[in-house]
Amino acid sequence: MLRFLVLLSSLLLVCGSSVCPCERPELCQQVHQDRDFEVFVFDVGGKTWKSYNWSMVTTVATFGKYDPELMCFAHSKGARVVLKGDVPLSYIVDQTNRTAWITEKVNIAKSQFMDGINIDIEQAVEEGSPEYHALTSLVKETTEAFHREISGSQVSFDVAWSPKCIDKRCYDYVSIAESCDLLFVMSYDEQSQITGECIALANAPLSQSLNAYDQYVDLHIDPKKLVMGVPWYGYDYPCLNLSQDGICSIPKVPFRGAPCSDAAGRQKPYKWIMKQLNSSTSGRLWDDKQQAPYFNYKDQTGQFHQVWYDDPQSICPKASAVKAKGLRGIGMWNGNILDYSDEPVARQQTALMWNALLGC
Repeated sequence: MLRFLVLLSSLLLVCGSSVCPCERPELCQQVHQDRDFEVFVFDVGGKTWKSYNWSMVTTVATFGKYDPELMCFAHSKGARVVLKGDVPLSYIVDQTNRTAWITEKVNIAKSQFMDGINIDIEQAVEEGSPEYHALTSLVKETTEAFHREISGSQVSFDVAWSPKCIDKRCYDYVSIAESCDLLFVMSYDEQSQITGECIALANAPLSQSLNAYDQYVDLHIDPKKLVMGVPWYGYDYPCLNLSQDGICSIPKVPFRGAPCSDAAGRQKPYKWIMKQLNSSTSGRLWDDKQQAPYFNYKDQTGQFHQVWYDDPQSICPKASAVKAKGLRGIGMWNGNILDYSDEPVARQQTALMWNALLGC
């Protein structure tokens, strides 16, 4: 009993007046253990997390409403739970604002018994601008504050699939990588800037995705700080024209200087894609050059659509490259968008997607 009271008082001391919501008070203690292989999961809310493959999960970034039940359960499995961090860069150019933002996030993390923060800032930044320097400082100061205030905490930063000013995100990637614990590389939305023909293409073509990791490493960024992000969603493009060769011409939707973009399509979750595939006009097709699956279907008005996505066959070689390149691990956007129902086919499809994260 005395041991329990000492533990409880230490938790209250660390976390202020917050009361541990877990049945077992020790589950409110932060996770300190680092796994050799990181499986980083973004969760956007709801209760589908109960069906995750928890034998694999090491970190959950909570982008939905705070769920104390998720925190308790993740800690019971030895997995970290981290906050989302986003802020307008124009606001944190001011040092006082930046410090206040960091202090607020640390206090929230403490009150919610969290294990760190995932900084997700995807704003356009010009190299050398006040925002450029403010962002670099933000990551450094956030990491220092979390490490100081929450023992064993993890600070991660989300980066574009390539460090070459993708979407005009011209960040100081080297300094940011040095400051934080890991970079989550978003190896998806790789058609956000289409400078060639305005046609439907793969969300995350294999060669392009993997070459970008060499670009990060060429900047002397430690591969052990890189987590590969893969998409558990695809793009549904309405075709202005579908050629006999299967080329889908898409509307011109400019984005940050490029004449066309994947914004011409709509993001669709894997569970929707698997159902839509059943009513496609083409069946599942495979593009050898991009190493990605796709299919065509007609909507109710008779217009052709082309859907590009990732499945176990396209994810497996990427996951295998994670180990071959010595990266920190793998993760996905996002964990909620598989079909976690009890329907036998859905259960098999979902299990295969989780297993694909371990490679071929």
